[in-house]
Amino acid sequence: MMRNQPSGPPDDLPGPQDHADTAGPRNPENPTGPTGSAGVDSRDDSSGSGPEGSGPDAAPDAAPDAGPAAAPDAGPAAAPDAGPDAAQGTAPDTVPDTASVLPATAGRQRLADALALLLTVAAGATDALAYLGLGGVFTANMTGNLVLLGIAGSHGADLHVARAAAATLAFAAGLVLAFRVTRDLPAGALWPRRITLTLTVGLLCQVAFLAGWAAVDAEPSEEWDVALVALSALAMGVQTACARRVALAGITTTFVTGTLTSIAESAAHGSARHVPRRLAVLLALVVGALAGALLLRYAPITAAVLPAALVALTLVLGTRLHQVRRNP
Repeated sequence: MMRNQPSGPPDDLPGPQDHADTAGPRNPENPTGPTGSAGVDSRDDSSGSGPEGSGPDAAPDAAPDAGPAAAPDAGPAAAPDAGPDAAQGTAPDTVPDTASVLPATAGRQRLADALALLLTVAAGATDALAYLGLGGVFTANMTGNLVLLGIAGSHGADLHVARAAAATLAFAAGLVLAFRVTRDLPAGALWPRRITLTLTVGLLCQVAFLAGWAAVDAEPSEEWDVALVALSALAMGVQTACARRVALAGITTTFVTGTLTSIAESAAHGSARHVPRRLAVLLALVVGALAGALLLRYAPITAAVLPAALVALTLVLGTRLHQVRRNP
């Protein structure tokens, strides 16, 4: 669009003679501008210099190159090569990891939720086994461990301090390891392959725990306690980091205080979104703890099999979600 011509040239603009040298002949159909009313805009676009390249400071001999003859080069013929992203001034998405990611369907979304529930049941069973069979510590819930660490320290119970400290440090080590491996996952992936690979490390820790648990016939001595606690907590740290990377609607699989907080927040705002899913996580943790406690009472060796089996099942089902992107 042509700008309105001022009634008289300011002091810093060229005079009539200078204008006649650069403006070119008048267009009879549009007497307010030079031939082709888009000529000024065409010069700006083709030169790529904006107002500075076509203003009064531009050299006079550069004007003919930016005139109507140059307009076809910047016309519609160049548009197909630029593409829609270039027309809007935005760069296309060139991230190779997400180029082949498929959109998530409702069925895949439900499968991802089911995997989170399986991991939550495994965490409940693991915590029940640790608390009842390894001297009253947690290997998935570090909040309780920190409290137990303080209580044991106040009573001078060195073994309880060692157990709680081993669980906390091993859990933290599992978190750091898993977060390090999964730090640059593709954006929006529902269950990337690297999650499966990292969670496999957690499964190996569970299997090592199972071997040690069976070796002592589910009755570990004080010397074995700390080692088994550390193995179990390491596995739970890896699992917690993986679940965090693919977190769905505030779901965590080893501690549920945040999930309970989210439910209360939704209730306070009168919103039921994600509430059924979060309630299912709370129930899954209770079911896992109940199953672990019952197995420890009636089939002690099998109590360590349950968490490992659930994580293995999660890994098998999780391969169906590779390269699937989350719903927006």
